[in-house]
Amino acid sequence: MKQRLLFLMSLFVLMTVGGAAFAAAPAEDKVLSPRQESIVVISAFAAQGDLESLKTALADGLNNGLTVNEEKELLVQLYAYAGFPRSLNGLNTLMTVLEERKARGITDTMGPDADPVDPNRDRHAIGDANQTKLVGHPVKGNVYEFCPTISDFLKEHLFGDIFERTVLMWNERELATVSMLAGIGNVNAQLASHMNVAMHNGVTGDQLKAMAKLLGQRVGKAAGDNAMTVAKRVLGE
Repeated sequence: MKQRLLFLMSLFVLMTVGGAAFAAAPAEDKVLSPRQESIVVISAFAAQGDLESLKTALADGLNNGLTVNEEKELLVQLYAYAGFPRSLNGLNTLMTVLEERKARGITDTMGPDADPVDPNRDRHAIGDANQTKLVGHPVKGNVYEFCPTISDFLKEHLFGDIFERTVLMWNERELATVSMLAGIGNVNAQLASHMNVAMHNGVTGDQLKAMAKLLGQRVGKAAGDNAMTVAKRVLGE
């Protein structure tokens, strides 16, 4: 009887410790922080122009610690990939979200503004340096030889203006870019390229796969499946 009691007590201890260990184990889905998850979902819905879903995602992002200026920055960056209409509609949606939250007594954190820049700076030189640092090497290609103007626009504006701005870190901007491209669809060459750039700037392969999985759960199965296929190809899996 005594031995049986000792056995039951030992079993109880093992179950308790095991249960605690199981509860403490990180979930696979938490490879991305709540903040990063919000960046992914906001970026994808904004790129698709799904404003009702974007409205929810923006509110969730504010609840997950994104500041108003960080969400504005995501929607400003969006226009370089999805155009001014998507960007402007996203910003108008954010204004609506903030007005509704204010009416409910919610005070959202504005966060720091972007640092000022010298209007007389050499934007082409800055953009060229930023692009090279982001990618890890100078960017060349037949398309840039065929149309040098697009290379100038990329350097001077996307990398010289947008990626020169503060508020968001480069790895966050690349996570947003990958999510925007995944949301748009039919741009797998650029999606694969930016996944590589994202990893060069600190985004891990596991985070890319977690992003694809999250897109499939929140944004759409087709977008998620495609992003996962591209991510695995980039990772050599």
